[in-house]
Amino acid sequence: MSHPHPELGAPPKLPKGGLRITPLGGLGEIGRNMTVFEYGGRLLIVDCGVLFPEEEQPGIDLILPDFTSIRDRLDDIDGIVLTHGHEDHIGGVPYLLREKPDIPLIGSKLTLALIEAKLQEHRIRPYTLEVAEGDRERLGPFECQFVAVNHSIPDALAVAIRTPAGMVVHTGDFKMDQLPLDRRLTDLPAFAKLGEEGIDLLLSDSTNAEVPGFVPPERDISNVLRQVFASADKRIIVASFASHVHRIQQILDAAHEYGRRVAFVGRSMVRNMGIARELGYLKVPAGLVVDVKTLDDLPDDEVVLVCTGSQGEPMAALSRMANRDHQIRIVQGDTVILASSLIPGNENAVYRVINGLSRWGANVVHKGNAKVHVSGHASAGELLYFYNICKPRNLMPVHGEWRHLRANAELGALTGIPKDRIVIAEDGVVVDMVNGIARIAGKVQAGYVYVDGLSVGDVTETHLKDRRILGDEGIISVFVVVDSSTGKTVGGPNVHARGSGIDDSAFDAVIPKIDEALSKAAQDGVAEPHQLQQLIRRAVGKWVSDNYRRRPMILPVVVEV
Repeated sequence: MSHPHPELGAPPKLPKGGLRITPLGGLGEIGRNMTVFEYGGRLLIVDCGVLFPEEEQPGIDLILPDFTSIRDRLDDIDGIVLTHGHEDHIGGVPYLLREKPDIPLIGSKLTLALIEAKLQEHRIRPYTLEVAEGDRERLGPFECQFVAVNHSIPDALAVAIRTPAGMVVHTGDFKMDQLPLDRRLTDLPAFAKLGEEGIDLLLSDSTNAEVPGFVPPERDISNVLRQVFASADKRIIVASFASHVHRIQQILDAAHEYGRRVAFVGRSMVRNMGIARELGYLKVPAGLVVDVKTLDDLPDDEVVLVCTGSQGEPMAALSRMANRDHQIRIVQGDTVILASSLIPGNENAVYRVINGLSRWGANVVHKGNAKVHVSGHASAGELLYFYNICKPRNLMPVHGEWRHLRANAELGALTGIPKDRIVIAEDGVVVDMVNGIARIAGKVQAGYVYVDGLSVGDVTETHLKDRRILGDEGIISVFVVVDSSTGKTVGGPNVHARGSGIDDSAFDAVIPKIDEALSKAAQDGVAEPHQLQQLIRRAVGKWVSDNYRRRPMILPVVVEV
């Protein structure tokens, strides 16, 4: 199995007749999925998603793939194929289309409806091409065939990409539920035919590669939800992804059965469920869904609220309810259902929300204490079955953290794929398929691009480090006035602290040290304000470290008169 090395440089020119595969996100992480395919000077992109921030990225709204390696080649892009409508696969599209709005988007009916609604908010009217399973479309030199796959959102597709260099199959996210709610199975006969034709490279979902066996069917959840509804005597509040149509359908069915009305809370939830209902993917009995404003007129035991926030997102409806910062107030006896899995990295945020809800007397039902969610990704048993059907000549695990990628690679090796034909890459690592063999060829820039409000890419790791220091250690400001001709102190030093845990009166002890440093600087002829700021920063920093073992941000201000 090949794997990336830190010493990888820029890739050489793509050999004639070769196919280049460059993942710009989704490898070594759960989210930000984006893969660029290149043949004959033309580009095809599969997915363009976002990653949601973790605690060590304060203030960040979204994390995008890095478009640097393709920014000067936007005219070479023949299309963006979207495998399904989850944010980690479509959320980055508006930011790429800002740079070139006429790049065609190719996807299924629901996927395109979801991205079109999102683009409308960004005031972008895209060019779209709707496809369905079984369709074939030529996009420049890329002939794309679309295959139905089962996932936790309707209308998901895998894509087989044919070029003269060979056939590549990208699974997108998939599992092999044999009793799906919408009766739309992963099309194993189609994959078998592709395998018979010859799959030169398979890019396969790795999320559940460590989990043995098979994912339980979605139908198993319906009985659990009925039991929760039967035992709840007050309001039921359900938190789910705003795109999890199957789960919301199960909630609607249970609510209808137990005589409750349902209201959607949150802009994305209202928007997405409206789209799913309009297109026929969500079956809603007449009178079941009501406006949230009418709920005050209903008894508590006839109310179901469906909202976002299952991952503990601080600004989502459920987190705000837990913090008493929402119009909907949690009261003793409410039942809250977290109908989703935990995305790695979100555990602390989710448990913080669960504790907050429990504090106000809610009965919180989650995956840890009830079977209210099953994964949308194939487990190890399904992947083995899949590889034996597809018989790929080369395998490249995608969509997962390092442990998932490695586990998926091991599964591929167990089914007989030669280890030297299994490529474990990471974001930015370039893989060339030449003469039917996939090999790592180099690396391009593929770092995190942070969205902070209206700012895209302006916040750097240095800024985040400063934010973390401010959040963890606080800030100390030092104000000094010096004579511009002599460099002597004529005002201050005045020292103040915020969030450092050090009382302002304690800084009386450090003022002589600042005076001493400035006096010595004046004697040595050092009068430039920036140099004096550095001297103050070192003097205060050493004093704080010696006396408090802390490292707050120190902000010296030197004014010349």
